Amino acid sequence: MIGCDCADDTARLEHRTLLTLLAINGVMFLAEAVVGWIAESTALLADSLDMLADATVYGLAMYVVRRSSKAQQAAASISGVLQIALGIGVLAEIVRRAIFGSEPTSLLMVGTGCIALVANLICLRLISKHRDGGAHMRASWIFSKNDVIANTGVIIAGVLVVALGSRVPDLVVGSIVAVMVVRGGLQIWRDTRIE
Repeated sequence: MIGCDCADDTARLEHRTLLTLLAINGVMFLAEAVVGWIAESTALLADSLDMLADATVYGLAMYVVRRSSKAQQAAASISGVLQIALGIGVLAEIVRRAIFGSEPTSLLMVGTGCIALVANLICLRLISKHRDGGAHMRASWIFSKNDVIANTGVIIAGVLVVALGSRVPDLVVGSIVAVMVVRGGLQIWRDTRIE
């Protein structure tokens, strides 16, 4: 009787998926960070840091794909803590910009938000096949799902900035994305504690 290497096949598929997600999120982090700074958009900066958190999560998840369930839970827990820290950092930047001002450029926000949305829809489709896997894969699914929501928010903020002639929508959406990042981190952290 021929033995089944199903666990090895699953690990290989997870590793390949995570490598693709890592590459997409790494490129989008750099793009959104640069454009967010140029566009003076807290929403784009928040989303870029979310992409950085995602890239880190995918890197950690790749590291533990063939390791024990305990190692996978530890990686997911670290991912959650990282996401919480980045979200708090973005909230601090939003407060700074609210006090000292900013002039967000709506066209750059909408354009970059649309590109990021497409990238994250691709990521969500890839990771959805693995969302019932270990803690590390469930954490990756949560990150990708939140990204799609955040990108939609960035696009809406860009439209509202030009429609209202105000930076307030950018600050509001940036705050919402940052809170989502913190909430996602807490959810991941709680999930790993329950297991």
